[in-house]
Amino acid sequence: QVQLVESGGGLVQAGGSLRLSCAASGRTFSNAAMAWFRQAPGKERDFVGISWSSGTSSYADSVQGRFSISRDSAKTTLYLQLNSLKSEDTAVYYCAADRSQPGWRTYSLPRAYEFWGQGTEVTVSS
Repeated sequence: QVQLVESGGGLVQAGGSLRLSCAASGRTFSNAAMAWFRQAPGKERDFVGISWSSGTSSYADSVQGRFSISRDSAKTTLYLQLNSLKSEDTAVYYCAADRSQPGWRTYSLPRAYEFWGQGTEVTVSS
């Protein structure tokens, strides 16, 4: 059974930093992409960034230059480093993965991912 478990959320002041983790178990995603999404209250789930199987990453414009994604060497844990946090970054952050790598047209869409974590809440106070 595949499980994605996020951790690391919390309350932080604007301008601060957090590091989120997503531990994967049940299968390996070393040859697949893993991604982060977020959902603010009353809003849709939005793409944050993706770690491609090649080792490169892509980000939403809203977080480019402030957030960074990485994986551990075993590729069982996905990280999201959040820097220069703003109040608009307040959301529940979700880790997502699929059996294969999504295409360029769908990688930013939640429907491209089969597996999801339960989410970890990030609150940025201004």
